[in-house]
Amino acid sequence: MNKLFEAILVVVILAAFIIYKITQKKKKKVAPFPANWHQLLLENVEFYAELSTSEQKRFQQRIMIFLSEVYIESVSFKLQDLDKILVAASGVIPVFGFKSWHYSNLSTVILYPDHFNKNLVFENSGEDKIVMGLVGTGRFEHQMILSRRALHDGFKNYNDRLNTGIHEFVHLIDKVDGATDGVPERLLKQAYTIPWLKMVHEEMEAINRNKSDIRNYGGTNEAEFLATASEYFFENPRSLKRKHPDVYRMLHDCYFPEEHI
Repeated sequence: MNKLFEAILVVVILAAFIIYKITQKKKKKVAPFPANWHQLLLENVEFYAELSTSEQKRFQQRIMIFLSEVYIESVSFKLQDLDKILVAASGVIPVFGFKSWHYSNLSTVILYPDHFNKNLVFENSGEDKIVMGLVGTGRFEHQMILSRRALHDGFKNYNDRLNTGIHEFVHLIDKVDGATDGVPERLLKQAYTIPWLKMVHEEMEAINRNKSDIRNYGGTNEAEFLATASEYFFENPRSLKRKHPDVYRMLHDCYFPEEHI
């Protein structure tokens, strides 16, 4: 059964890759923003709802650019507008502070209906079905695989500090410099690298001693700390600023370099 699902996944990725290459060669045009998507964004993406009208327009444009550059495919279910919106929003939110950002290391996002295991199998009843998302490597390079349920759940509670879509896109941003190591060199000024790592290790130690409200997963390694702390930053920035001012300040400088706190 595992081989069957692996074969299906390979076919999906191959088809997505071919379609992606064709659309890239044709220089796919950016489609106009569908009018009904505004309400869907207001109802489902708190980050968008809190923006000014002019910034919402910019967010809409960024979503459509993202969707013109990244192919979204579903496995075993029909893709809905909200699925596309939440994937695109997950990608746009972490880089919204930049006037222009293109995910050069991503061609396809593949949505599974539910969580899956490390072998990318989702239709099982085992206890190992715990993976909510991952950035592909090896033959899955330039692919991201997300649990649809986890993607939607991430946007349902804006204050729970958990958003799988944003988490995985932060990994992708981290990986732009060639290594997923928790040091986002494209975002972090070189002079800040050592202070950043020192702070990360102190915060990881606090997490592992149960002395922090940053999710336990952030204590796994530097890359997971960056992704988990970033979820917190975008989901509940006021709380992060109050409880972890140094982390907040550093992440703010990374994600919104042209602003001042």
